[in-house]
This record gives sequence, structure tokens and C-alpha cells, in this order.
Amino acid sequence: MSRIAKNPVELPKGVEFKQEGNVITLKGGKGELSMELNSEVELSQGDGVLKFAPRSGSRFAMAITGTMRSLFANMAQGVAEGFEKKLELVGVGYRAQAQGKSLNLQLGFSHPVVYVAPEGISIETPSQTEILIKGTDKQVVGQVAAEIRRFRPPEPYKGKGVRYADERVVLKEAKKK
Repeated sequence: MSRIAKNPVELPKGVEFKQEGNVITLKGGKGELSMELNSEVELSQGDGVLKFAPRSGSRFAMAITGTMRSLFANMAQGVAEGFEKKLELVGVGYRAQAQGKSLNLQLGFSHPVVYVAPEGISIETPSQTEILIKGTDKQVVGQVAAEIRRFRPPEPYKGKGVRYADERVVLKEAKKK
């Protein structure tokens, strides 16, 4: 069995767990998330701790059990604390401005780039060169950050572009005469 699946998931305080058939729902201070449990995975509950186990000994059942456990743990953390990603703009004249659910970016193009955030995601700009993406679903927060970064990824010679706050861009040496 997967090593990850062997670890039980503790529900954080203030998080309500509900299971109806194969659908798991978590409700917490930051919001509500639900997920459909795979038919190969068995879920047992006791004293605020949930344990995942495969229904059969097949290779797929063992693999999907660890995946379901990880997804559930991310859901529990998301509804309790939430997730956030930080992006930085590097370059002269590169600016970001949040206006409600949309983000206006000036990335050196002849036109401004407008990105509209999906439901459940909030975008903040603490400064003109920082973007903070917050939400309860880890996958959606990461996807939004990747979509914004895709407008102008960091280029390898000067490092200009949109990058993650913890990203390290290795610069290439310029061509010599």
C-alpha cells in the first residue's frame, strides 16, 4: 500500500465532514469543498481522524488510495486555512493592478492584459510588482498562478517577466564578439 495512504488525516478544528455515498464534503471557515471518492477506496472515520484504505489488492487501488488521501488532506487545509501563491513582476514598466475580480497587467505589450479570476479565487496586489492569489482549492490557485505567469514567463537573458516568488531564474551569458 502507498506510504502516503497509511497516514491518517486529522480534521482541523472548525471543519465539518459529511459523506453521502461516494461524495465527501468539507465545510470550514474559508469555504466549502467536495470531492467524489473513487470506488476502489474505502474511508473510515473515528475521533476527528479519517483513514483511507484500498478495497482490493490491485495496483490501481493502492495508487489511487494515496492520491485520494492527498487530495482530501489538501481540501481540509484549504477550508481551514486556505492556499496562496505569490507572483513577482520583474522588468521596467511591468505593473499589476487588481480591480475587483479582474487583474490588469502591463507587461511591455502595446496593450494591457486583463485576467478575470475564476470563482473562489481572490487576487490582491500589495505593490505594483507583486500579485497574491488566494483560494481554498490548491489546484485552482496553482492553475491561476500558472495562467498569469504564461502571459510573460521569465526570459533567460535579463530575467524579465512574471515569476513565482520562490522561483530562481538561471540567466544565460550574452553572446560574445
